[in-house]
Amino acid sequence: MAKEKYRIGLGVSGGIAAYKAIEVLRLLQKADCEVRVAMTRHATEFIQPLTFRALTENYVLVDDYDEKNPDPIAHINFSQNIDLLLIVPATANILAKFANGIADDFLSSTYLASNAPVIVAPAMNVTMWNHAATQRNIEKLKAAGVHFVEPIAGELACKTVGTGKLEDVENIAAQALKLLNSRFNIQNSRLDSANLKSEILNPKSQDLTNEKILITVGGTREAIDPVRFISNHSSGKMGFAVADAAAKRGAKVTVVCGAVSASAPENVEIIKAISAEEMFQAVMKNLFDATVFIGAAAVADYRPKNVADAKIKKTNQDTLILELEKTKDILANVSANRHENLLVIGFAAETNDVKTYAKSKLERKNLDMIVANDVSQKNIGFGSDDNVATIISRNSEIELPQMSKQELADKILDEVLKLRNR
Repeated sequence: MAKEKYRIGLGVSGGIAAYKAIEVLRLLQKADCEVRVAMTRHATEFIQPLTFRALTENYVLVDDYDEKNPDPIAHINFSQNIDLLLIVPATANILAKFANGIADDFLSSTYLASNAPVIVAPAMNVTMWNHAATQRNIEKLKAAGVHFVEPIAGELACKTVGTGKLEDVENIAAQALKLLNSRFNIQNSRLDSANLKSEILNPKSQDLTNEKILITVGGTREAIDPVRFISNHSSGKMGFAVADAAAKRGAKVTVVCGAVSASAPENVEIIKAISAEEMFQAVMKNLFDATVFIGAAAVADYRPKNVADAKIKKTNQDTLILELEKTKDILANVSANRHENLLVIGFAAETNDVKTYAKSKLERKNLDMIVANDVSQKNIGFGSDDNVATIISRNSEIELPQMSKQELADKILDEVLKLRNR
């Protein structure tokens, strides 16, 4: 039986790793799978169903009896129209329900009503994972034919270290496709790859082939004297993630790179520009050839008005007063000097009233779109691997939950494409 598009039911239960289900969803969509989502009520306390609805363009099922539910027997119809039921994350509670035939919510009812194979990706506290009751439930489920993507060891949300962390999302998606390929005996298909994990991570979509993207990345350094400077905590991770994703999607990418601690991606042109003035000159020099400008760098707003020729000595000085002057506003100048068909995208890294300041920046600088994020939180601020953002344009406002910066990069580029198509 050959099959070109798999239908996957993605079940999300109520654990802190629920946000990772978004990444699994996107990876499966990139592999050309049709994904429908069902959630437990507790899962909706970690992430809103609206997020999944926006990504799948389908109603997200939580309760059969919800008056907004378009299908009063959805647990039957949902379960009978999928090729695989995939649970990410699977909590100790949902494993216990599955193992003991309890059907007191939509997801557990769907499990009992479905004839499709089932994969669960557990995530929980190490003590809960190792508890005898959980292990008994796992053995029951394995005996019933349920497939497991076992959790891995690492630091958990509760700050303990041990087995219980959700497996990498790429491996979860790869295991799901591997099982489906085996079930349907897929041969010579884009879903059947010798390196399935690589195929998912590097989709062959070339939807940005016609774009030339100029992007600023990292922080700038403004000299005080030959050995000291004013700067910020930008690592360049977010900007490099956007540059990397754009290059993989076929764009020609030029990066104007400030001070960074992250590694630059391959297949992009790098222009070094350490100070705000150097970055301004590099951007304006290369702007004419660009079709999209993305200002992802954390450019200093001010610089010392007078830079000392020699190292400033602290002898007999208890204080040091610096007079600062404004740097050139790169984003505003790009917008003011834009040529026909140039899209101008900004970033707003804020610590309070994030969306308010971002919307003001969008209007003042006449941008097409702005990506707003709160850098005051350590787990999503400068230098972190994850981010939370709101993508704001003149016609829409999209709030995104915590996800990897690589995943966020693709979401940003998806919105850039929508702007281009308008």
